[in-house]
Parts: sequence; structure tokens; C-alpha cells
Amino acid sequence: MSEAPPILALSNVSKAFGAVRALQDVSLELWGGEIHALAGENGAGKSTLVKTLAGVHRPDQGQVLLDGRPVEFHGPGDAQQAGVAVIYQEPTLFPDLSVAENILMGRQPRASFGRIDRRALRAETARLFERLGVALDPDRPARGLSIADQQIVEIAKAISRDARVLIMDEPTAALSGNEVARLFTVSRTLQDQGCALLFISHRLEEIFEICRRVTTLRDGRYISTEMVDALTADDLVQRMVGRELDTLYPKQETTPGETVLTVSRLTREGVFTDVSFEVRAGEIVALAGLVGAGRSEVARAVFGIDRYDAGAVTVGGRRLSGGSPTAAMSAGIALVPEDRRQQGLVMDGSIERNIGLTQLSSLRRGPVISRKVERDRAADWAIRLQLKYARLSDTVGVLSGGNQQKVVLAKWLSTEPSVLIIDEPTRGIDVGTKAEVHRLLSELAGQGLAVLMISSDLPEVLGMADRVLVMHEGRLAAEIPRDEATEETVMAAATGQTRQEAA
Repeated sequence: MSEAPPILALSNVSKAFGAVRALQDVSLELWGGEIHALAGENGAGKSTLVKTLAGVHRPDQGQVLLDGRPVEFHGPGDAQQAGVAVIYQEPTLFPDLSVAENILMGRQPRASFGRIDRRALRAETARLFERLGVALDPDRPARGLSIADQQIVEIAKAISRDARVLIMDEPTAALSGNEVARLFTVSRTLQDQGCALLFISHRLEEIFEICRRVTTLRDGRYISTEMVDALTADDLVQRMVGRELDTLYPKQETTPGETVLTVSRLTREGVFTDVSFEVRAGEIVALAGLVGAGRSEVARAVFGIDRYDAGAVTVGGRRLSGGSPTAAMSAGIALVPEDRRQQGLVMDGSIERNIGLTQLSSLRRGPVISRKVERDRAADWAIRLQLKYARLSDTVGVLSGGNQQKVVLAKWLSTEPSVLIIDEPTRGIDVGTKAEVHRLLSELAGQGLAVLMISSDLPEVLGMADRVLVMHEGRLAAEIPRDEATEETVMAAATGQTRQEAA
């Protein structure tokens, strides 16, 4: 690429934690003016590599190179001083300070008598935003900023420290399409200014859109570094998982049975209006639409978390009381929420306890919960869902995102539901585990479960759904059969360009 050395590199780095070898002889080069992807399944070693670049971990073997010269980072502060910054998917800002104060924390310009020079503070922040090509109010409190805006603040903070290497760890996981586009514009601006960017994402289409090269890890080992435009998505998947995936969307063909879930003219003022649909036994119905269309809100209302103002929810012919999750559970509805960490799991609880949370009464032997029964049931579900773990007594927080999702599924499937509502089933999950979750959903539908799947992943919608319900601005805009569902028909309905009557 250039006669000059890469800004930052790893050379034959290995790192172990006890008997676990997280990285084995891994090399990576990050060049100025390039966006470089890091790909791999959960557990491939990406997080350890990032922490090594960021000074959190020191390699057991090998070298970190800065401008071609060996360097030792004794902590994150050393890496920051060397111009390395990490932008996480969920930034941590001081909520009660302004945007400008967050960016220049500890480095605020001073006026006479040591007072903070507010005018200079605003001017410097505005200059940083101008450099990034974004418009944010420097005086706005950080509290209430969207995740996307928080990331921009973190990027501006990094640039204010003269960062030359930006590591973006799953930055788009919680962003809308427009927010992703803005982040990519900012990333390309930094690329044009000579920064080196390392981009980590499970969304393969993003890697192909914005990255020039991609380095792949598998089981802690370096697999390859290749030009993105010389690869197909299938090529990259094969390098990540070490095998050919039979299919990412292993949809079983089923004959739907009787209607299990009926939603009739459901309305919540200002959120969604006159939403009606049915889900039959043995079918997967996708609820698609843009962020803010009201999909998750409908799911929460059906499950009774949120009240609705009009309409009805019926399961197996039985009308449910609105605003009662207990009634929904008793009727056979299970809800796997979008935010599994905040709403689906007790992160500092054990794997076995999380799986048993919905069935505590049946785990009791007398006045106390039987640990043996709890563990035996958890072990059974772990086998059925191919859960990867060390000990069932470990906290669920140590698991990968995909395995955390399996724990949430086990928790709800243990209730033997007739309707499974699953919101963003594979968000933040690596491609291999994504295929496993899809296989599981297909098998459950094949066993007669009615599945309502909310997803922003359009290939997932098209690959897994028997029917696609599309919402636009709080209303059901279209119902599209599987054989008519394409990216064009779904997006046309999602953006309000067309409207089909729901059957």
C-alpha cells in the first residue's frame, strides 16, 4: 500500500488466560487511510485482539508495532497517548455534562483565574464536529442523546486527542439505517484524513460496503487477510466458520394449522393504529418495517407489557386481558425481547437460574427451590439448544451473545408456549450461531409452534418467514406471502410507497 509502515500492527501475537488460548500467532496491519474489517464468530478472539491493541491486555508472545517500531502498552492510557481509540457500540458519557464538556473532559480551555473558557470550549467542539461533517449542539447535555449521537461524541473525543487509529466495535448494532449511513460518512471522512479504522461487525453487508480489506480470525487463530472486493459473502462465511454452511436460512416447509394468535384492530394512541393479523400453528410470520414503525410496541402490547386503548388479542379462541403478561403467559404466549441483556436476562445470575426463572414454582420442593431439579432441567435445555458453556453455575454474562440468546429461548420454551414472539432474534450474533437460531426457529415451527418474528434484518425476514407483515408509521401497510416477498416489495411497503390490504 505504501512505503511507510502501517500505523499500528500486531506481529505473531499470542495471549492465554489460564488454559484458554485466546489468541495464537495472530498478525494484523492497520494502515492510514484505510477501513479494515475484523471478522470472526463469537469466541474467535476479536475482543482479545481489540483489548491488546487498546492496551488492556499485554501479549504473552509477539509484538505490538507503532509506526513500524515495537511498543509496549502498559495500560489503556499508553494506547490513548499513542493515538489509539476504541468506539464501543454503547458509549459511556457523563449524562449531566454537556457534549462539549464530555469531549474535552480534563482538557477544557481555561480563561483567567483558571476558569473554564466556555466560548473556547464551544468553539473547539464545533471545530471538531465541522471536521467530522456533523451537526450537534456542543451545549446540549449528553443525557437523552441517541446511541448514534453518543458515538459521534466519542469519535470527536478521540479526534480531539489526536487519535490516528479508531477501533469501532459493533458500532452499528443499535443504529437505524439513516444513523448507519451517517456513521459511514463520518468513517469515510476520517479515512480521507489519513486515519486507520478497524471495523468489527456481524453484518457482512456492512463489511462489503465500507471496508477495503478484511482479516478473519477463527478459534483464536489468524486465518487470512484479503481484499474485500475479491470475496463473496459465502467466501467470508466459510473462512469465519471453517466449513460450508448448508444454508443461513434453513427454512422447513410446513403446512400451517389452525389460527393460534389473533390480533384485532389493536390501537394505542400515538403509537400504533388498527393493527390486525393472525398467526397459525406451524408458521413463522415476520413483522417488518423501519425503526420507529411500531413493531416492538405491538409485540409488547400483545404480551401485555404495555396497555392498548382499543382492539383485542385472542389466543386459541380465548380473549386476553390487556396489560397483563401473566394472562398472556397463562394463555401460552412467550416473548423473547429485543434487548436480551436488559430485559431478557439477569446478567449476574447463573445460567441455570436464568433458564428456570419462568418455572420457579415447578422447581420447588417444599418451601425451597431444588437445585438438582433446576440444574437437571437447565442441562436438558442446554443439550437441546446446543448451548456452549463451561458450568451451568457460571453467570450468564460470561456467555457470547448467541449463547445468551439461547438461554433466553430456553427460559421461554420451558413454558411450552403455543405462540413465540421473538424480537430481533439474531441481533449481535455471529453468523454461525445465527444459522443455529434460524434452524431452531424452523424446527419449532415444524413442531407446530406459532412464531411471530420481529426483525430489521431483511435477508432474515425473506429467508425465514412464511408471510411478511410490514408496518409503516404505526399501521399495518402490507401482508406479503413468502413467494411474493422481495427486498423491493418489503421496502416499498415499509417506506409507505405502497399499501396492500392485510388478509
